[in-house]
Amino acid sequence: MQRPAIKPEHLPVRHGADRIRIGGIVAGIAADIADPDGWVWTLLELLDGSRTTDQVVADLVRRHPARTPDDVRAAIGDLVRAGYAEDAGAPDPAGLTAAERERYGRSRALFRWMDRTPRRTSWDTQLLLRAARVVVVGVGGVGCTAAQTLVVSGVGHVHCVEPDVVELSNLNRQILFTERDLGRPKVEAAVDRLRAHNGEVRVTGERLHVDGPAVLQRLATGFDVLLLAADQPGEIRAWANRACVATGTAWVHGGYHGPQVSCGLYRPGTGPCHECARVAERERRAGLPPRTFPAAAGKVRHHAANAVSAGIAGQLAAHATLSLLTGAPALRTNCEFGFNLVTLQDSFALGPESPRADCPVCG
Repeated sequence: MQRPAIKPEHLPVRHGADRIRIGGIVAGIAADIADPDGWVWTLLELLDGSRTTDQVVADLVRRHPARTPDDVRAAIGDLVRAGYAEDAGAPDPAGLTAAERERYGRSRALFRWMDRTPRRTSWDTQLLLRAARVVVVGVGGVGCTAAQTLVVSGVGHVHCVEPDVVELSNLNRQILFTERDLGRPKVEAAVDRLRAHNGEVRVTGERLHVDGPAVLQRLATGFDVLLLAADQPGEIRAWANRACVATGTAWVHGGYHGPQVSCGLYRPGTGPCHECARVAERERRAGLPPRTFPAAAGKVRHHAANAVSAGIAGQLAAHATLSLLTGAPALRTNCEFGFNLVTLQDSFALGPESPRADCPVCG
């Protein structure tokens, strides 16, 4: 590391005379450091990117003679490994043009803020996105938002799959379409709109009906992540799970049940799969009293959704996809997250801690 520097988003703050908070106030990023004799605060002030490691060591040892050069180097190494320091002397990456660096400068700052993984440069996450390929299955309310986010974020190739045409009832939540698109295949309209958002990204589309896991297995092959934004047929998530376990492809699903928004992210081979959770849920329900629904419950009803519920589900799915591609932030995988739009307080993470031996897919 040429010139170590504390990331600007992780600005340290001294509290009293013996404690330092680094990383701000965001849970999962911030940390407290005990500093009874003040040498850590001196070190953090010296790590402003203007000095080499040798210069930092020399300056600190001169100001705090009780500390050895090895102490200082070890502390710098700890800050780098904890994700709070970067190399201010790292050159701009050759893989990004000047226009791309300008376009994604704010993304770089946010990834740098959320990221606790040591990187060669703070542009590494953007380079990972540039090389990534994602297939989005379903370009409805969730899929429109998710695909748009992936494209404007700079994912190198986004492939959209959708069989339907644009209808008037779609326009309250499917943000890629306008009244001029009524009757047009969704995938054609979506690809046109997405290409207009970012000419640096390869956007392709396919008008296709998913009728089984074989179709999803074919789609998953050759992509880094499969983002499932469709909810029909009813078994489509189970199909996606089987397909991605077979191909080893990471996958994400996003959706909603009225005001309950949910998102799941899975990396096959690293923990329980989606079917493990379904087996556990069937066991749980088997121990409950029988349920009785009114006769009208079987009737087909319209989707209860608007641009908020569909949009938040799509953004969560896109966020999970970016995490799988870059590791920033390092979200928990092989589970599902939920968020309640009624209270804006209730959230949850569901899923077994380990794969089930009786799982018919991964067990």
